[in-house]
Amino acid sequence: MKSKSLICLSLVLTLTLILSACQPREKTPLVVFSAGSLIQPMADMEAAFEAANPDIDVLNEYHGSIQVIRHVTELHESIDVVATADQALIPMLMYASAVPETGQPYANWYVRFATNKLGLAYSKNSRYADEINSENWMKILQRKDVKVGIADPRFDAAGYRALMVFQLAGKLYDQPTLFFDMFDGAFKYPVTVENGADGAVVHVPELLESQSGSHILLRGASIQLIALLESGDLDYAFEYESVIRQHWLGLVELPAELNLGDAGMEQFYEGVTVNLDFQRFASVQPVFRGEQIGYGITIPSNAPHPREAERFVEFVLGPEGQKIMAADYQPLLDPLVADGYENLPAALQALTQPAP
Repeated sequence: MKSKSLICLSLVLTLTLILSACQPREKTPLVVFSAGSLIQPMADMEAAFEAANPDIDVLNEYHGSIQVIRHVTELHESIDVVATADQALIPMLMYASAVPETGQPYANWYVRFATNKLGLAYSKNSRYADEINSENWMKILQRKDVKVGIADPRFDAAGYRALMVFQLAGKLYDQPTLFFDMFDGAFKYPVTVENGADGAVVHVPELLESQSGSHILLRGASIQLIALLESGDLDYAFEYESVIRQHWLGLVELPAELNLGDAGMEQFYEGVTVNLDFQRFASVQPVFRGEQIGYGITIPSNAPHPREAERFVEFVLGPEGQKIMAADYQPLLDPLVADGYENLPAALQALTQPAP
């Protein structure tokens, strides 16, 4: 009897071990907040990364770039990875803000991992779609029956970059009043321009709302303008070229002096600055200077899963991630440059070089 009991007990234990091994392991949730222009590449990144790392469940969420960081520094959400369409936001808003529990900055490094160009998106049903081109686009946009969309510059980098484009276009085309011709009367509280020896400063008021009947339409994130183009509620919208190509929309390519994507035009881009004239952030006055578009990625210092976050960022910056970015029309940077290089995890240092 004892022998039979022992055999039965052994079988039960063996069966228990087998069933335990067959049970799916609990995955680590990795929360990734990204700029809206990264929806397609990050969705593809999620699928490829999870296939290679079955123990991790990537949870992507998308917002305008400023809003992405607000979720970390103001709403104090538990976020593992932050990727923005403007790398300057990370030192401006994360280096300068401290985690309440530790007193440490929310970040002390970032990698500039991609770039882009600003372009003008339209659909086949847009007014004057058969007429607009890279030479007459400003004249088309100023027609009062044309609806133009821009992202809200208070929340999205594409928004303040669109304002830069208009100011730089006035300089390029020698039309000093072009900015006002486009935006005069468009908002309840005006966006103004101050010209100085070092260039033009565009001032964005705390309250920014389109006037009723205005031909300018604002949305909190540039990606929200895509649906309005597709529905016919907008004729044109300022978007990143990668997003325009991902959605198979018409594209008016802007000159290198205006698209904010040409490293050789940095000196021209520096002729404009956008100031957000309000105290949205606790101790920082957001000032955005014209420069080549650069995307930044970092791991918040209070990330709940820092090791898994490091694996994800390493994947994004590595050969597989870069291949995904290229397939989604997201322009790459070579080399990858890191600010705060000495603070990077060793695996990420191997993929980058220190910022000059």
